[in-house]
Amino acid sequence: VQLQASGGGLVQPGGSLRLSCAASGMTNNRYATAWFRQGPGKEREIVGFILWPGGSTYLTNSVRGRFTISRDSAKKTLFLQMNSLKPEDTAVYYCAAQAGAIYSSAGNPRTYDNWGQGTQVTVSS
Repeated sequence: VQLQASGGGLVQPGGSLRLSCAASGMTNNRYATAWFRQGPGKEREIVGFILWPGGSTYLTNSVRGRFTISRDSAKKTLFLQMNSLKPEDTAVYYCAAQAGAIYSSAGNPRTYDNWGQGTQVTVSS
């Protein structure tokens, strides 16, 4: 599986960004696809995930109500719509995919063998 993330950038507090992650080589029918982030001096943490084909989603508490995770099944693309951005959202955002992953393990970065290259999101005035 190859993953190509895009859409990061510099935005003011309260602004919005939309991240995309184009996937290829997803030959299995069942996948978990996720967004993680790693801020300066911090460990990589889950932002949210979505399961294929069922579509179950999860968002971590700190972004719930501000971020939305979605997918385009036909284009094998994962999205993260980020609204009301805060300085503490500043991080490198990574998309990840893993065949056969289930809901209970999809939030753990060690579940994933396939990672995109990361895209920087900076929230600053």
